[in-house]
Amino acid sequence: MSTPRITIIGSALSGNKGAAAMLESAVQTLTERLGDVEFTLLSMYPEEDRAQNPYPNLEVLAADPRTLGVTINVLALAHRLLPPLRPLLRRHPAIRALAGSDVLLDQGGITFTDGREKFLLYNVASILPALDLRVPVFKCAQAVGPFRNPINRVVSKVFLPRAHTLVTRGRITHEHAEGLGLTNLVAGADYAFSLAMDGTEEQALREAGVDLGFFEDGDVVGVCPSVVLQKKVDARNDDYEGQMVAFIERLRRHGKKVLLVPHSVRTGTGKTHNNDLPLCTRIHERLQPGEDLLFVDRELGSQQLRHLIGRCDLFVASRFHAMVSSLAMAVPTLVIGWSHKYREVLEMFELEEWAFGHDQLDPGYLWTRFEQLDERRDEVQAKLDAHLPEVRERSLQQADLIATLVRERSAARR
Repeated sequence: MSTPRITIIGSALSGNKGAAAMLESAVQTLTERLGDVEFTLLSMYPEEDRAQNPYPNLEVLAADPRTLGVTINVLALAHRLLPPLRPLLRRHPAIRALAGSDVLLDQGGITFTDGREKFLLYNVASILPALDLRVPVFKCAQAVGPFRNPINRVVSKVFLPRAHTLVTRGRITHEHAEGLGLTNLVAGADYAFSLAMDGTEEQALREAGVDLGFFEDGDVVGVCPSVVLQKKVDARNDDYEGQMVAFIERLRRHGKKVLLVPHSVRTGTGKTHNNDLPLCTRIHERLQPGEDLLFVDRELGSQQLRHLIGRCDLFVASRFHAMVSSLAMAVPTLVIGWSHKYREVLEMFELEEWAFGHDQLDPGYLWTRFEQLDERRDEVQAKLDAHLPEVRERSLQQADLIATLVRERSAARR
């Protein structure tokens, strides 16, 4: 059997640690199932991802929007239409990787959805080269829909049926996809629920300068702000940053210790795309110093970050995969979100009542919901403990499906 080759797009090792958790979960679970596997990541931030790549069997190739949207897509189309030129076209590393792959894993967390039409071209560009090269597209667990916008609906009806498999990340997404008439669906759970810890997290955190003694006594509330949510709240002339400052100070006045942690960090840049650190830094600068406050001001690995979140007693999340990490570590969580993708994951735990939209965010409502979570934490904890094994199993199911597909493709080549 030839060495399996898998190409991944839509995730990263740097910046968005949710994307890193999905990528690392794929590498872990598929290596367990297939043995010697060669992975290629088509990366939006290739230099940053290469610097953080710990896997000898993972190659990182450039696929920034221009390279992906123009170069890779044009060359893939030429590969399809002009067979005599294929040896020449395969000199491009991304075309060579895709053409030699058994499957493309699309790990875009939310794609083909109303309200995000500006990302629709990227959603298509991410999978079209594989389709042109006759490589099956496996869309790992993600949110899609709704499809009421005419442009999104038309484009989705053209491209989503061409995927080999679309794993839906919850009930609402599954209903949207079924309503579009899709039949290539598998009901699953976010791949990041499969992320395994390796036991080195505490030592790595200490080496990164994180004071783990902070968690040894007293209630610790983790707070994870999001620049995405900030933009939505500030757009209605509210002050998201100020609200987070006021909420944290109120927690401290009520005897809680606070972990302020950015879940998406891009080191060495002030740009805010996939980077919550500038926002968190400004929030921290406005807070009173004290031993009841711990601010993580650097980028951590996805496993280290998950371990840190797991040390909290309660968690308030705005980043989707910060929520996934807290749920995966069975930490009672309050979620401030902006789409159905939050609620449908919480539904798997019978905890959907603990999510509310950014349009409801104001200091009084946030505090009321937090107090209710604090009061009912034992009830919430019981539901997390009861449902987490099933959610992890649903997450791992996609690894089994991918492994089966890869084996079938490898056998067909023999």
